[in-house]
Amino acid sequence: MRYLASHILSDLKKKMVFVGGPRQVGKTTLAKKILDATPEGGRYFNWDFDEDRRDILKKRWHASDFLLVFDELHKYPKWKNWLKGIFDVARDEHTFLITGSARLDVYRRGGDSLMGRYHYWRLHPFTLDERPKGMTAKEAYRRLMTVGGFPEPFLDGDTRESRRWRRERFDRILREDVRDLEPVRNIQLLGLFLDILRHRVGGMITISNITGEIEVSPKTGKAWLELLERMYLVFAVRPFARSLSRAVIKPPKVYFFDNADVIGDEGARFENLVATHLLKRLHYIEDREGYRCELRYIRDKEGRQVDFVILIDDKIEELIEVKNSDKSVSKSLSYYAERLHPKKATQIVANLKKPYSSGKISIIDPLSYFSGDF
Repeated sequence: MRYLASHILSDLKKKMVFVGGPRQVGKTTLAKKILDATPEGGRYFNWDFDEDRRDILKKRWHASDFLLVFDELHKYPKWKNWLKGIFDVARDEHTFLITGSARLDVYRRGGDSLMGRYHYWRLHPFTLDERPKGMTAKEAYRRLMTVGGFPEPFLDGDTRESRRWRRERFDRILREDVRDLEPVRNIQLLGLFLDILRHRVGGMITISNITGEIEVSPKTGKAWLELLERMYLVFAVRPFARSLSRAVIKPPKVYFFDNADVIGDEGARFENLVATHLLKRLHYIEDREGYRCELRYIRDKEGRQVDFVILIDDKIEELIEVKNSDKSVSKSLSYYAERLHPKKATQIVANLKKPYSSGKISIIDPLSYFSGDF
């Protein structure tokens, strides 16, 4: 089972568990495995299936079904109040696992809050620190850079089938999931907006520039970016400015949960790979330990930039610079390592033969850096 399974099984003894994550990242498979691992048994419901939807609305299941799994329940407009009522009445007889391809902590509509009744986990694609048994780190890296980390294309390893899978996934998200959750009038323009983002990974995203190209308002573009974030298609990394007198408030950088979504050179895809790995680790720490974690970047008025800043409970844990092939130490990283005194300063280089240190900075390859397990 995937890396979250044991934690979810433990949490289900105390509260409901919500599992969010991108479409086709493996939430349903994980939920069914957890159901199989529950000695008391239970039942799986999918809101997208007509028969299951009718049973959900009529609250029709057996009293002996200990674990009730509700997949894509957030598509029901009144899901929060419905679930709150069920949980408050039946929490002694049943336990509940809810999964969704949109952020369940955002799509909570109407009525009282569910706060205090659930634990929330976010499931990510495969990474170098979570790969199938028997697959080498080098092979995992090759697949992540070519077909991405989502289970179906990652395990298959076929680039042609990966392209077909990706096109179908985009169509389903834009034409089904977005339609079910948001009143987006022009799906075609949203698709163009998404394609532009795919070409600009790693760069600062000025919404007004993009919306000018496709002739929609900046307000609409901002709303679309937030929507794509909620749908787990992209995530934004915003600038870090606290305690930096020369810092400038810059636009966000945007990365994709699926590494193979990136259109561009190998350097952009490698930076996206590092971003997805870092975010997965931070979400895991946040969901498991309860710390507040953030992924940021730095750029000041002199143009000094550090690709990633890891913050845990507002403290700088690590500065990370990403290079595809340049083995020389980043001057910006050196500057901010001296200025901000992080616990660690790291330069991750894709094509590096041997890791080494230079003062406070570790220069390391991605396979070594992401060698730990969840």
